[in-house]
Amino acid sequence: MEIKFLDLQKINKLHQEEIENNLLKTFRSGWYLQGIETKNFEKNLAQYIGVKHIIGVANGLDALRLIIRAYIELGIFQEGDEIIVPANTYIASVLAITDNNLTPVFVEPDINNQNIDINKIEQHITSRTKAIMTVHLYGKIAYNDKLSEIVKNHNLKLIEDNAQAIGAIYNGIKTGNLGDASGFSFYPGKNLGALGDGGAVSTNDDELAATIKAIANYGSNEKYVNIYKGLNSRLDEIQASVLDIKLKYINQENNRRRQISERYSNEIINSKIILPSTQEGDLEHVWHLYVIRSSERDRLQKHLADKGIQTLIHYPIPPHLQKCYSEYNQLKFPITEQLSGEVLSLPISPVLDEESVTYIIDAMNSFE
Repeated sequence: MEIKFLDLQKINKLHQEEIENNLLKTFRSGWYLQGIETKNFEKNLAQYIGVKHIIGVANGLDALRLIIRAYIELGIFQEGDEIIVPANTYIASVLAITDNNLTPVFVEPDINNQNIDINKIEQHITSRTKAIMTVHLYGKIAYNDKLSEIVKNHNLKLIEDNAQAIGAIYNGIKTGNLGDASGFSFYPGKNLGALGDGGAVSTNDDELAATIKAIANYGSNEKYVNIYKGLNSRLDEIQASVLDIKLKYINQENNRRRQISERYSNEIINSKIILPSTQEGDLEHVWHLYVIRSSERDRLQKHLADKGIQTLIHYPIPPHLQKCYSEYNQLKFPITEQLSGEVLSLPISPVLDEESVTYIIDAMNSFE
């Protein structure tokens, strides 16, 4: 058996007729930017998340960059301010901070769930701290009441990196509506994926939304009148038309991911493998990735590859050890560094059938 890590072609074929009809309609409209498709998607996504404003942008990194840039333009952040960010994250979370000449302050993860350890955040807050960026890594919610209290007690902004967690729910509230603003990614491999790059910002703050919208459009809210030194970061009509179709099925497809994760968690029984932690009750994760740990990760990956199972490593090098961040290379984050040598992502998607899930489970249990 050959099992792809993620069969994007098969995923998109689930909605092929609807997508093709929408693409043809958009093509024939003659309007390809800032048109009705983007407006419809922004409206429908805002309704789904439960927020006042969605601003479609070019990609997930831009979504985070624009949030921070808007807070700078509004005088809330200034150069040299600090933003607390997980040490264990994809580099985009950190790039959004440094691109705006702000300083990332890294906090170790909880080794059991790989998300930022909320119990360690307060010890890193200084007089220059202006925000916390929480990353819902792998589609697992990185938020609780304690984080909410920390933000309020220290008068901080809470920015959500929701690139991997669309549809996740905490106490009845969807991620993307837990903080002051949130960045979404619609990279093709995400739970809600476009046919290219795409992203969005969500917020309930009218002033912030208006500022982001202007900055993303060359710094302009009126043609040829530029109030900011802006960017060009817009979600195009083609991608919006595809995303609007796929949004209708996101709950159904997330539920399939939950079913697969439940089977993995219940049926993989191997002392050499540490499964991701799960919590009952308030947390409804969406399992963008199902990430296991093993001290023999590389040998396990080869064992699975030999059986035709494709796996990936998210992520082999932490941000603070990347060449581009040489100024942070001397920092030590032992939990983050341990995880980077142990994590392995198993196939999980709405098109992964039960036979394939069983095959993967058997392969995991046969690893010696």
